[in-house]
Amino acid sequence: MNKQEIVLQRAIELAKLGAGSVSPNPMVGAVITHQGKIIGEGYHQKYGEAHAEVNAIADVFLKHENAVELLKEATLYVTLEPCAHFGKTPPCSDLIIQHQIPEVVIGCTDPFSKVNGKGIEKLQNAGIKVTTGVLEQECLALNKRFFTRVEKQRPYIILKWAQTLNGYFATKDGPQKWISGKEAKMLVHQWRSEEDCVLVGKRTAEIDNPQLNVRLVEGKNPKRAVIDRDLKLDKKLHLFDNSIETFVFNKALTDVKENVKYISIEDFDFFLPQYLLYQLYLQDIQSVIVEGGIKTLEMFISAGLWDEARILVSPIAWEDGLKAPEINGIQESIIPIGKDKLLTLTPQHP
Repeated sequence: MNKQEIVLQRAIELAKLGAGSVSPNPMVGAVITHQGKIIGEGYHQKYGEAHAEVNAIADVFLKHENAVELLKEATLYVTLEPCAHFGKTPPCSDLIIQHQIPEVVIGCTDPFSKVNGKGIEKLQNAGIKVTTGVLEQECLALNKRFFTRVEKQRPYIILKWAQTLNGYFATKDGPQKWISGKEAKMLVHQWRSEEDCVLVGKRTAEIDNPQLNVRLVEGKNPKRAVIDRDLKLDKKLHLFDNSIETFVFNKALTDVKENVKYISIEDFDFFLPQYLLYQLYLQDIQSVIVEGGIKTLEMFISAGLWDEARILVSPIAWEDGLKAPEINGIQESIIPIGKDKLLTLTPQHP
């Protein structure tokens, strides 16, 4: 790594600290250097609050009495193009210009229409030296959820399930039977804390009565979503306990009852996953974990609407059961999680 990449790698590490707290905004980290030394750093900590660049500049003022002079000779490193528009906060590009920071190094540009190149253009017009594309692929990967939502007008989709060594997903009859070990269960709760929403089908809601929260780890609970075509689910289920905002996708009703939002989907039996995702997009949902059941997972697979599949494979084998979904993709990794293995796939794009 060269010097620019080393500093920007630190900015990426800072950005990740905002995971689970900044959606639907992107995660962004910023580092400010003076004569090769870091004098301030910051990241976007919470949606609607100060951006990374603002926090990094504030950090310089907090740590250095001569901050005004230092900034006039500094370089600002940021993982994503500084914004150029008024949103929840003022434009970061204006703040950079105001403090006369002479050089800015950017990981990747922002595809959001109100930014996309405008932040860079504003900086350059003010005489600031701008370098782009440093650790670009890493910075793009950092905000793959944000970019998916902006470019495809749908949330980033993670398919998740557990299966036995010989490919069974669930029992054919009878009660729920755990497949994964305790380490895998905790990891799933950690995943939930990092995403905006968890989606299940009607049968999973009936049989498992899931809470879909993060009770095994510290972090925020995701919003919940369930597909209930004819609104037949028992209101005594955990999904209707009003503890978390919950979307109920159905054929007939659009209404809000306490913390439950009923959303009617037109042409319910056709193009259902596309309609579901667009409705979640309209609700500012940036990422969704689809946790089952089999029909719901297969619906997204057959429609080609997924960005990542996380499959927990147990070392145990069953004599019988319901077969796990079949999915084709590029194997990104396979790692041990306790006694289980986590297989991660991404789609094969033509």
